[in-house]
Amino acid sequence: MSKRAIMRELVALAWPIVGLNVLNVLALGVDTAMCGRLEDSDNALAALSYSTQIIFLLMVAMLGLTVGTVANVSRAHGARHDQRVNHVLVQSTQLTVLLAVVIAVVGNLIAPQLLTWLGATEATLGLGLDYLRPLMTLTVFYYLNILYAGVLRGVGNTRLPFVIALASNGLNVFLNYGLILGNLGMPALGVQGAAIGTVISQAFATVAMIYLLRRETAVGVKLAFRPARIDWDLAKALGRVGWPAAVDMVVLNAGFLAVIGLLGRVDEVAVAAHGVGLRIQALAFVPGMSVSQATGALVGQALGAHDPEHARKTLRASVILCVLIMAIPGALFIGFDQAIISIFDVQPGTPLAAYAVQWIEVLGWSMPVFGIHIAFVGLLQGSGETMTSLRINVWTTFLVQIPLSYLLGFPLGLGAFGIWLSIPLAFVVKAVLDYLAYRNNRWARLGAYL
Repeated sequence: MSKRAIMRELVALAWPIVGLNVLNVLALGVDTAMCGRLEDSDNALAALSYSTQIIFLLMVAMLGLTVGTVANVSRAHGARHDQRVNHVLVQSTQLTVLLAVVIAVVGNLIAPQLLTWLGATEATLGLGLDYLRPLMTLTVFYYLNILYAGVLRGVGNTRLPFVIALASNGLNVFLNYGLILGNLGMPALGVQGAAIGTVISQAFATVAMIYLLRRETAVGVKLAFRPARIDWDLAKALGRVGWPAAVDMVVLNAGFLAVIGLLGRVDEVAVAAHGVGLRIQALAFVPGMSVSQATGALVGQALGAHDPEHARKTLRASVILCVLIMAIPGALFIGFDQAIISIFDVQPGTPLAAYAVQWIEVLGWSMPVFGIHIAFVGLLQGSGETMTSLRINVWTTFLVQIPLSYLLGFPLGLGAFGIWLSIPLAFVVKAVLDYLAYRNNRWARLGAYL
């Protein structure tokens, strides 16, 4: 395929993923916005903030399982081994259900302690549990949605999950409007209503996905209902690819937590400004991360089809696309920093505004280099070379970013700016190491099996 054809292929696969990821971000935003209208809104929003952190912590293992599943499915699909695709689908479904049961039991047991460790007060603890318990008890729906969207991405069908997510999010808005605030004749359940509405919408999406997978809507993919004996060789293969990807996310967040800790030593106002920047960063990263996910699927398919050159061309197209689409919000951050902070009701001329503008401008100039790394992550995850990605992240986080943030922030006297500057500098090192990993060709293992 020509470079232009590969770029079109990548864009066609990526844009529904962008829509799906934006919907996932907006779903949390809907909960937050509606809970902000409650009488005890301050405590309700704090409870949601704590609970969201716990949900992310407990879903790390599921994200790792999904990475392993996508890598295996995309290879089998590239090799035209439909039987293998469906075998991975059934086995991953069973493993996901087992994992969800463990999370439901353990999560409910340790939720009060986790909320307390995060700083929940007596006023927010009960609200946090009201929100967490329904979500954790029925987390199987959330996990299966993540899994099935990944499987379909692995076979090149990203539109189906996007369409289902559109319907599911519409249902979520409707239910939240009724159950949180007591509208439309529904009971006013507050934050618990937000959780119940979310669980029902997730269950709807799961049922719709299973129905369509049973009908073989995606060609070559059919979900069997008959339970199968656990394939431990496949489970080990999924774990071998998935666990480094899961730990990778933990390391990445450890780096971000270190930044927050160091900022707190400079000025607590800088910590608040960092939070403002992270809110827009989360949305700005969505297009690049979506292209990375599409890259992983296409790389896996190419390697399964014994076509490493196609995988290389996909990576080159991904780097170009990620840099371009990350540079656009970056330019907006730089050109409209004052307008952006005003969205969060930050008053001009205050220390908070000064810090927030400084952090947003650092983010703006950094977006292209973030894009380069994100593209290479897609290559490494799609090829199953997640251990290499983990090593790069560990080295750059603990040997570059954290020491550099301390050095720039304190001995060199740059304060919060120096701490923030360490992040893009660490990503430059990541990009160099990513390129060296790409050049050594360890990722270019061919065949339908990992």
